[in-house]
Amino acid sequence: MVAMAQDNSFDIVSKVDHQEVDNALNQAAKEIRQRYDFKNTGASIAWSGQDMIVMAANAEDRVKAVLDVFETKLVRRGVSLKALDAAEPRVSGKETRIEARLKQGLSTELAKKIAKAIRDEGPRGVKTQIQGDELRVTSKSRDDLQAVIALVKEQDFEAALQFVNYR
Repeated sequence: MVAMAQDNSFDIVSKVDHQEVDNALNQAAKEIRQRYDFKNTGASIAWSGQDMIVMAANAEDRVKAVLDVFETKLVRRGVSLKALDAAEPRVSGKETRIEARLKQGLSTELAKKIAKAIRDEGPRGVKTQIQGDELRVTSKSRDDLQAVIALVKEQDFEAALQFVNYR
């Protein structure tokens, strides 16, 4: 009886820990309420639905400062800023707002771009397969998979990438 060579694999995903984002948002809201430079500016930050965060203040520089406080809290909690897609400040009435969306899942174009980079620059014998909003990478050699992880980390893709289900 001959033992078959076992394929090793991992998935490349783009997921955000919602609890960490929620904690960062609550910390930012608390800091905004307490800081002197935000007094009487109407500065606020809150969830608007599942993946949308709305920041508001009475001036563009104040709402940008709210975004900066929030981004600082995200970084401290280990959430990549690539997962946050903040729009330009919009003036509506007496307040200026910034809407920021959490980006989750790999888009088909991004998955294809990552797969092409792996095919072009990665070790031979590594296979990629797009599965919904994630990318499965398989190879007979674990060293090849480690090389692929290093390759993908070194490229600058526009999403926060994680490597999961390594087996």
